[in-house]
Amino acid sequence: MADDAGSPGWSHFPHQGDVGVRGIGRSMAEAFENAARALTEVVTPLASIRSEQSVTVSCRATDPSILLLDWLNEVTYAMATRSMLFGEFHVRISGDVLKGEMRGEPVDRARHEPSVEPKGATLTELCVKQQPDGLWLAQCVVDV
Repeated sequence: MADDAGSPGWSHFPHQGDVGVRGIGRSMAEAFENAARALTEVVTPLASIRSEQSVTVSCRATDPSILLLDWLNEVTYAMATRSMLFGEFHVRISGDVLKGEMRGEPVDRARHEPSVEPKGATLTELCVKQQPDGLWLAQCVVDV
């Protein structure tokens, strides 16, 4: 987790009844990975998730912000349909195509104690940009 927007990592930001997720990275791909970590941390601590299984996804969008939205919604969809939590994320972006690998395990309610179920990433406060310091910011509000 980053202490501020000046170093790679992830964070949350408040937004009424929902939660904002933010990833910071040295590349757009790393910022997307960190945004997915922030999404998972809304549900349960990342440290509680074992990397037992791998799931791959791909998305395509010409707008980087929409690509982030699609990526986070793929993560949310995989969590819901596979009853899994993911703690490791690896993203490759080439042009308008994102290829992602997520590693995690089936939800263990006793050990993970999930606090909420994310419903999906939204257009609210959606932003992907390279900051003046060269680091990338990727953020949006997630409906919980």
